[in-house]
Amino acid sequence: MSIRPPGPPLTALPRLLRMLMVDRLGMMREAARTGDAVRVGLGPRTMYIFNRPEYAKHVLSDNGANYRKGIGLVESRKALGDGLLTSDGEVWREQRDIVRPAFRPGRIIERAPIVAREAERLVTGLRRYEGRGSVDLLQEVTGLTLGVLGGVLLETDITEQDGIAHAFEAVQDHAMFEMVTGGAVPSWVPLPSQRRFRVARRELNRVVGALVADRAARMEREGEEDDALALMIRAARRRPDVAAARRMLRDGLVTMLLAGHETTASTVGWTLWLLAGHREVRDRVREEALAVLGDRPPTAADLHDLTHTTRVVQEALRLYPPVWMLPRVAVAADEVGGYTVTAGADVLISPYTMHRHPAYWERPEVFDPERFGADRVAERPRYAYIPFGAGARFCVGSNLGMMEAVFVTAMITRDLDLSVLPEHRAVPEPMLSLRMRGGLPMTVRRAR
Repeated sequence: MSIRPPGPPLTALPRLLRMLMVDRLGMMREAARTGDAVRVGLGPRTMYIFNRPEYAKHVLSDNGANYRKGIGLVESRKALGDGLLTSDGEVWREQRDIVRPAFRPGRIIERAPIVAREAERLVTGLRRYEGRGSVDLLQEVTGLTLGVLGGVLLETDITEQDGIAHAFEAVQDHAMFEMVTGGAVPSWVPLPSQRRFRVARRELNRVVGALVADRAARMEREGEEDDALALMIRAARRRPDVAAARRMLRDGLVTMLLAGHETTASTVGWTLWLLAGHREVRDRVREEALAVLGDRPPTAADLHDLTHTTRVVQEALRLYPPVWMLPRVAVAADEVGGYTVTAGADVLISPYTMHRHPAYWERPEVFDPERFGADRVAERPRYAYIPFGAGARFCVGSNLGMMEAVFVTAMITRDLDLSVLPEHRAVPEPMLSLRMRGGLPMTVRRAR
């Protein structure tokens, strides 16, 4: 017989509401300390937070058809529309099927030189800051990820579109505002966040319009291509409803621009921050990069030999997964691990807390890349580690993201010494992705 998960007392609800607004990671960690299945009633909403691998497997995979996109992602539709990140059902399947060929492993491997080229450009750019004070590493890495996104997936240079990153910051801020207010504040209310959002939406629409027009013109001149933007343009042309085709193209491209740069930039930032604080691990990464690469850029074949560097990135993804929460809504009533889930309830799976569960991770708060050695990985349940999600919605760009992070980590660590400013505190900020609040100011020296 199924039972209702335990929940906090009514007297704790005001504090939980405040945490939902200002300390979402703290709320998830407190729920994890309460138990592996927690039920929270927040006014008209009921929220279930599950924190065991088998519970995640049930919600995300085994019975994934019963769960649609949930809190946070639904609110993001005002800015992002129905792209891969926010859509459900047939709309989501159509969007994924359209772009899937652009993410074929073979195609990504063929584009490895583009990733290596952008990584070289980043290292060269960082060298300019040697002896010149600090540089915001996150801003520099964002330029890299936009370069890779444009070169690999869009066949278009988007590095000059410097307004994209700022526009997406405003979009994420607005999405979180909509989440904590339940969408109850009308868009016409003249709040600063509302104004920033409207400006950001106009900027994204401008950028998307320019990218589509340029790519479509090139397709007419040069013929068909297999990049994601060309695939989306061709799919839009097949639609009889012109307005619907434009919306589909806009939504798909905006989502790809966000997901294609934000999550990888976050991963690389956290990885380099962790290495700066763990010099012995950094030295091993440097030794491996010198042994495998020498002084040349990496190739796809080198990924197999950059073993320690890969484990470092995996451990950074464990501690600071860019997709820190996987929100769902139960379509019909369900039973998860013997616990009742009511229809229409919010269901939250948090990779952030799952990756720190002491039952599956020894010394979970400690940075230890060796926990990703083959023997130790085999001892853990598959769903104890889900940085790219799981089930049908597993991140389509995971291979590209890992290649970027490993290449950049190896090349920067081989060539440079990065140090965090003593006064800087790295604070995770849980928005649509787990970004670093206030950037990452670092000083740069050539590696000794």
